[in-house]
Amino acid sequence: MRVDINLATQPYEDARQFWLRWGSVIALLAAATVLLSWVTASGWRSSRQDRRLMRQYQQQIAMRDKERADAEALMNLPQNSSTRDRSQFLNDLFYRKAFSWTGVFEDLEQVMPPGLHVVSITPETALNGDLSIKLTVAGESRDRALDLVRKMEGSQRFQQTQIEEEATETGSAMPGDNVKFNISALYAAGSGEVATRSTP
Repeated sequence: MRVDINLATQPYEDARQFWLRWGSVIALLAAATVLLSWVTASGWRSSRQDRRLMRQYQQQIAMRDKERADAEALMNLPQNSSTRDRSQFLNDLFYRKAFSWTGVFEDLEQVMPPGLHVVSITPETALNGDLSIKLTVAGESRDRALDLVRKMEGSQRFQQTQIEEEATETGSAMPGDNVKFNISALYAAGSGEVATRSTP
């Protein structure tokens, strides 16, 4: 039996060349798929560990918060009010005694511009234990006070420095005290200058 093949309708195809070309592409896609799957699985395992650690930390924080709340509730009982007040008083007293006036004036001396001097200074403690100072200065001009604020803010000892009030002095007892400024700032004492405040 004779079979005629019309090559015009059924062109010759090189199957080996086809599989070499497209097989390489398929192999690369398969390798990329395996790699992406491995990365995804690794990320999922890592995120699961992170979630477990976060749950542990949250439980620890909740336990500490509960312990603190229980301690505060115990200290707030009427029968413990005298102990609480005495503890607060002693803590404030120790903290104020540990405050170094010499250190503050040495730090202010580093930033105080000429033509400006300290009239008064008052240390204050916030509820979170931060130490702030209320500073009253007087001098020749407003520019000197602004220069002081800039230098205080640029130092390592004073933060959040701001002028709270300013006034023009007329008939001042000190010659050259034309203006007066009330300045507030957080004070970060050097190591060993201010004791750590304890919580009752």
